[in-house]
Order: sequence, then structure tokens, then C-alpha cells
Amino acid sequence: MRVFVTGAAGFIGTATTRELIANRHEVVGLARSDANVQTLEKLGAKIHRGALDDLESLRKGAEESDATIHLAFIHDFTKFAENGEIDRRAIEAMGKKLAGTDKPFIVTSGTLLVAPGRIATETDPVAPGLPRVSETAGLAFAARGVRAMAIRLPQVHDAGKCGLVNWLLEIAREKGVSAYIGDGQNRWSGAHRKDVARLYRLALENGKAGTSYHAVADEGVTMRDIAEIIGRHLNLPVASIPREQAGAHFGTMAMFAAMDGPASSALTRQWLGWKPAELGMIADISRPGFFGV
Repeated sequence: MRVFVTGAAGFIGTATTRELIANRHEVVGLARSDANVQTLEKLGAKIHRGALDDLESLRKGAEESDATIHLAFIHDFTKFAENGEIDRRAIEAMGKKLAGTDKPFIVTSGTLLVAPGRIATETDPVAPGLPRVSETAGLAFAARGVRAMAIRLPQVHDAGKCGLVNWLLEIAREKGVSAYIGDGQNRWSGAHRKDVARLYRLALENGKAGTSYHAVADEGVTMRDIAEIIGRHLNLPVASIPREQAGAHFGTMAMFAAMDGPASSALTRQWLGWKPAELGMIADISRPGFFGV
């Protein structure tokens, strides 16, 4: 298939592009800069110039392809609502061009906020009222003749990056202590970037309209374990802080740092035959020098 991929030059996008090309798909990657162009050319992808706020470029990319994978998102949490709106408009622009075609359209969401306090499953609805509405906006097109699907991501790790953990690392470096909230037993799920890329391909090839899939290898890693790993990397003390001090310490990350968001991928594995094969989250981020420190 000829697959239009937004975010193709990004952390998860490059792995997904490699996975698709290795399995005989043609990738057309959205490129907003010359650096993106160079990255995509090295991967063997075709180039489609544009950006998330260039709706005409998105419409054209989706219309001229056999499938669309939407990975791009502006991860600036100080402008979360604004960036969520940019994402919604981008999804609706592409989705409207795909209406009635039955083409695959995969949007990207997250597991952390699906069912706080318990293990989230693929059949749990996305939580209402969040600034990011990627899943709701994308899956709405399943009723309009599009094979619309969502992949919910955990903390994706590889090559020095691990989702929101990198933010916690920088906060620890700034504050001089690697902290967790309360007893630190709240959990985040995780998956290796290569396993995640494989799931995008499997969903593209065999996924069903209206379905949410979980790219989860580790159901739940505790925040205390994460804080201890960061402390070892930075040679900093590890400490618990009271919940009422979380805002002052973590800033815009406080809500996420306190979140208990484990997730299962049992149904995803059953439906698509996905089997994570790479290093687990703790083993990967514990490796000496993982974060370059």
C-alpha cells in the first residue's frame, strides 16, 4: 500500500516508516522542514511537504494514498488545549477526504488517561473532556465509510527516549532530586519503539474499523521504580513528596506524575497476533548511558 504518514520523521514515525518499507509498503512522509526531508530520504520514503496546520497538504496526502497513519502531535503541554485543537482539525481534514473510501485511517491516542486507577482495556471508551481528542475525532469516521482505528500509546522507549519519563528526568536535573508522589505505587505502561511500529503495520494490514488497539508490552511500571532509575542515572537522591506539593515540584507534569494508568494489551494480541519481542521498559531505561548521562 501507499501509506501517508504524518510524523514520519519523528521518534515513533521513523521506526514505523522502517517497518512499513521493510514489509513492502510505500511510505509518503509529511515533512515540515528540510531536516525532515533528509531523514525521510535516508529511510527510503517519499516526501510530502506540509505541516499539521496546513490542512490542504493533509487533505492531498490522504486523498492520494491507499492508507493514512496519523502520528504527528505537538507535545507542548503548556499549550495542550491549543495543540489538541490543531490535531482535531488535522484529523477532520484528512478524514473528510477519506469518507466513503474504506481506506485505513489510523490515529494515535494514549493509554494513560483511559481508565485511571485500574488496568485499562481496549474496549474502555476514551475519557471525555480531555484537550486531546484524537481518538474520538478519528473513530467518528468509522461511521462514514472509513476503516478508522486508533492506537493507544504508553511510554514508548528506545535510544535515549521514554515518553514522559524524559520530562521527569529534566525536572529531576533541575530540582536536584528524583521525586515520586506519595508511596510511588501509581503506574505507567510501556512498550519498545520497534514493537509499537510493528503494531501500526499489523493494524494497517488487518485492523477493523472502529477499534482501539493498545501498544502495551509492560502493563504497569511504578513511578517509584522510574524515579529510582532516574536517580541512578543522574546520581541524585530519590524522595517522596506529598501530593499537595506535586504542582510546585512537577509543574505542568504534576497531573501525569500522579496518574495511575496501567493498561492491558490482551485483546490487541488476540485480535492482531501482536507479540512484543523487544526489551521491557525497566530493562531498557536502566541500561548505563540510556539517557546520555
